[in-house]
Amino acid sequence: MNYQNKLVKLINSKKAKVCVIGLGYVGLPIALEFAKKGFFVYGLDNNEHRINDLTKGTSYITDINSKEIKSVLKSKKFFPTIEETVLGKSDVIIICVPTPLRKRKIPNISYIIKASRTISKYIHKPQLIVLESTTYPGTTRDVMLPIFKKKGMEEGKGFFLAFSPERIDPGNKKYTFRKIPKVVGGLSKPATLLASRLYSLVIENVVPVSSAEAAEVVKLLENTFRIVNIGLINEIAMLCSKLNIDVWEVVEAAKTKPFGFMPFYPGPGLGGHCIPTDPLYLSWKARKVGFKTKMIDLAAKTNLFMPHYVVSRVEASLKEKGKDISKANVLIVGVTYKKDIKDLRESPALDIIDILQRKNIKVSYVDPYIPYLRINDINLKSIKFDINNLKKQDMVIIVTDHLSFKYKFIKKYAKLILDTRNAFGLRKIYGKNIIKL
Repeated sequence: MNYQNKLVKLINSKKAKVCVIGLGYVGLPIALEFAKKGFFVYGLDNNEHRINDLTKGTSYITDINSKEIKSVLKSKKFFPTIEETVLGKSDVIIICVPTPLRKRKIPNISYIIKASRTISKYIHKPQLIVLESTTYPGTTRDVMLPIFKKKGMEEGKGFFLAFSPERIDPGNKKYTFRKIPKVVGGLSKPATLLASRLYSLVIENVVPVSSAEAAEVVKLLENTFRIVNIGLINEIAMLCSKLNIDVWEVVEAAKTKPFGFMPFYPGPGLGGHCIPTDPLYLSWKARKVGFKTKMIDLAAKTNLFMPHYVVSRVEASLKEKGKDISKANVLIVGVTYKKDIKDLRESPALDIIDILQRKNIKVSYVDPYIPYLRINDINLKSIKFDINNLKKQDMVIIVTDHLSFKYKFIKKYAKLILDTRNAFGLRKIYGKNIIKL
């Protein structure tokens, strides 16, 4: 039997049943997009709260409206579940599980291994398995494939294994899942062809590459490019502060050059599930083959230092004003890693709060997306953002520049402001109480 042709027919006719493992910021949008395009989709997640919300048609992700979920539930094209047995009914499996770093900055692919072992219990012919979770090059071939081989499965002949890096950008209304080109690399040519065909039915542009390893490195290169350039501009920002020069003015002027320059902006540190972690997967793999990624390591070190730099600027500014640091009240404005989204992953605000608390400085925060913080040693509630609370603060730090914040209000009543995002400059709000990063 030609299993490749059988899968092609199932995919082309949209009769292929798709199972998405992991219904977070990556998996849920993918699952919904396939369902909206007419595929029957199982959404598999071990978080019962998520499954209960989805079953009720309730979204827990800012980018996704509950109406979208209710619509695909009504069409009977989406079935959220915690039951792994649906893997046996699926023709296509897309893995979107977390790949965090361990404390020593070592890749943690335990979720990929667990998902692969679970799939192996139900693997059958024909079946296409695609990994989307960011990982180091070689994971698909050297880690996943042996698990399936133990079940007597031969890749390219009955079951097909590919890697396609997720590129979802939370909060980005312009580039949604459907509009972002999809890179695909299989362990075999049939796997690449099948995965390319699958994604071409839901995404405008599919970009096949020669191997799963090439696809794995594509994702790491994209975020390495960003971490290195952000590290560079953060270093330039610290230098400009010493020289009493506005780094944002410099960047705005530099980007008028129509070639050879791409603007990056400084900030209080890196956040999110990609940029702070992905390049370190590449540097870890490099060390395994005897190569040192000097630029990645230096950029990572610079970016990790930024929360400490922010606190040092707070201390220096308060000291200049004659304020006893140990008696200071500091307000963090915005704690999510990115503006206008409900996402705390790797947020630099958490590091800043932690550093301030360890210095025995009284810290409070305000964020409309995060009503409370209970992470490690941090146990805080978002304060009421009124005149009285604002006047109590000796320093206000703009860490995440949500559009909903009233910046004129902050400028009017705050004694001192450290703006790490150029939120005031972009709005042409100026004042002697505003200090730029």
